Amino acid sequence: MASKKALNPPVGECRQCWLHAYDSREQHKHLKPREDCPACVDHMLNGHGNMIVGR
Repeated sequence: MASKKALNPPVGECRQCWLHAYDSREQHKHLKPREDCPACVDHMLNGHGNMIVGR
């Protein structure tokens, strides 16, 4: 379960980036070691726009 911090990014920050940064272990548990998260890669390349990345 994602922490309260992971589910509540500050205004103007990217919700997906915030979730994957602060709940990384849960969000990426299906990945093998050193495997990139397809959702993160796609989001960075195609869906980010001008939002601030939180971490």
